[in-house]
Amino acid sequence: MPGHDIIVIGASTGGVEAVSTLVRWLPADLPAAVFVVIHFPPDVPSRLPLILSRWSALPAAHPVDGEPIQPGRIYVAPPDRHLMLEPGRVRVILGPRENRHRPAVDPLFRSAAVAYGPRVVGVVLTGALDDGTAGLRAIKRRGGVAVVQDPDDAFFPSMPASALKYADVDHCLPLADLANQLVAIAREPAAEGACPVPKDMEIEVKSAEFDGPVPEARDKPGTLSSFTCPECHGPLWEIRDGELIRFRCRTGHAFTADHMLAEQAEALEAALWVALNTLEESAQMAGRLAHEARGRSHDRVAARFEERAEDAYRRASLVREVLLTGDGTVPGEGGDSGIGAITAS
Repeated sequence: MPGHDIIVIGASTGGVEAVSTLVRWLPADLPAAVFVVIHFPPDVPSRLPLILSRWSALPAAHPVDGEPIQPGRIYVAPPDRHLMLEPGRVRVILGPRENRHRPAVDPLFRSAAVAYGPRVVGVVLTGALDDGTAGLRAIKRRGGVAVVQDPDDAFFPSMPASALKYADVDHCLPLADLANQLVAIAREPAAEGACPVPKDMEIEVKSAEFDGPVPEARDKPGTLSSFTCPECHGPLWEIRDGELIRFRCRTGHAFTADHMLAEQAEALEAALWVALNTLEESAQMAGRLAHEARGRSHDRVAARFEERAEDAYRRASLVREVLLTGDGTVPGEGGDSGIGAITAS
């Protein structure tokens, strides 16, 4: 009877230190393969395998697509590639981003759940927002084991706290105790009779793999929402994953509700910076035209340009205040101040 021989680990902010500490205490004879996703910028080379190999008795490396899975090894997701699993082999895929990340934790967890069912142990460590929560729920749906770092022990508690809130977690421990727990779990036999792979989980794995043609609407794991994808601006399907609300577009980009809000906030900020620049340029142009009109004694024309310049400066001031507050509101004002006042003609 196979044991829990597939250990998948996800982390974000503070993850290098956390994973390094965790693998330091894993023995060389660990009867499991370990797979790690930490969010990295796509254009920054990752030295994480070298770091982990120095700390751990287990060799660590960036795998190549299709590489066979072997116990006693650490497979690290390379920058800008999803790390996913199929029976017996690793996939390294340039698929659509999930929760604004590639690599992302959820595609690894979800694909492991589909491929290995109750043999999987999912581990969520330090990080911001909630990447890993949906993947940990998928592991539990297939009979696997869910392990979470104690949020009070995490450098950033949001990821483990979200997993505790939405997933049926089996073990919540400080980082110092996690390695011993994982070794004990790995040496236990996995439950027999895995739950069948849910259709929606299969669809999401194929979406993350970018496998085959774009699915028809009837094949989407959810209901069509009124929102559009922040990445490609296509329609989004809303997925009710227990109490967790998620979204996925027809080309595969996926977001939890928290990541949707974060993405929309970034888009709004970018738009406001463009608006600020445009308004200030308009004010300067109107001021220049007013000055030239005054020089030609065209006082009525000059007054009109001066009024436009003053109005543009006023709107630019409102945009600047909105950017400084960081919450989309103008400090100390109500009613039509804020975005409506900025854009009103």
